[in-house]
Amino acid sequence: MTTPTTTTVTDPRGPRPTRRADVTDVSAVPVGARTVAALVLAGIAGLLAFGWPLVVAPGSGLEHGTDAPLVLAGVLVAVVAVVLVSLGDGGLDVKAVAVLGLLSAVGAVLRPLSAGTAGVELVFVVIVLGGRVFGPGFGFALGSTTILASAVLTGGVGPWMPFQMLAASWVGLGAGLLPRRVRGAGEVLVLVLYGAVAAFAFGLAMNLSFWPFSVGSGTGLSFVAGDPVGDNLRRFALFSAATSLGWDVGRAVTTGVVLAVVGRPALVALRRTASRAAFAPARTRRVPAPEPTVPGA
Repeated sequence: MTTPTTTTVTDPRGPRPTRRADVTDVSAVPVGARTVAALVLAGIAGLLAFGWPLVVAPGSGLEHGTDAPLVLAGVLVAVVAVVLVSLGDGGLDVKAVAVLGLLSAVGAVLRPLSAGTAGVELVFVVIVLGGRVFGPGFGFALGSTTILASAVLTGGVGPWMPFQMLAASWVGLGAGLLPRRVRGAGEVLVLVLYGAVAAFAFGLAMNLSFWPFSVGSGTGLSFVAGDPVGDNLRRFALFSAATSLGWDVGRAVTTGVVLAVVGRPALVALRRTASRAAFAPARTRRVPAPEPTVPGA
């Protein structure tokens, strides 16, 4: 009777490490408790800076004060600075800074090139995609730095710039807060809808920031301090429809169409960049490896 022989094959690459399944939700800018507090502060200050015409009382000084935009702009600069410092303290490493600088530069170049007829403006495509892939903290910073870089590039620095910075930051923050589980065609559809709505809302917010000072008193479009909120909202809606509706709709449509066309390949490219950059994970759920079995046990 012939005894069978056993041949042992050794892997030339050496022993392989035990594989462990990690499910990781990575953010380029981790958002801690202090950053959340700063973002809440920015939200409250921003709502007051944009929406004061709806609640201001007659004789408060803001009703006809030409220096009000300058004061509010200074407040918003301070608020945005506090948030950006908080984001940096939360763990903004050199790789995140590099990606932030690159996307900000792309948005800054696209903005003056595309802000033309019918409100065609592509900068929100970059901000939405960046916020979606790299997280809400990164999206907030990307909105601010993109508008700032664009203003410096084109010489468009003025009291309106802090309002634009905060409004664009909200767009990036909202993109980062969209449901993370959605993928594929559904994800692109969500981004298209969100991008169109956010781009349109950006125009309305900017209109609200200068509406009280752009129309004289005594017209059907004029801001009236102390009037009921509904009456002022009606006049504001008429003002927006008469002055910027075409640009706002054009910006919304352009943003949605471009996201529909380039959304999927852009997401793939940005996620590949995020994977290679290996940002610190915001939270990790580890699935423990199976315990080794002892032969004969």
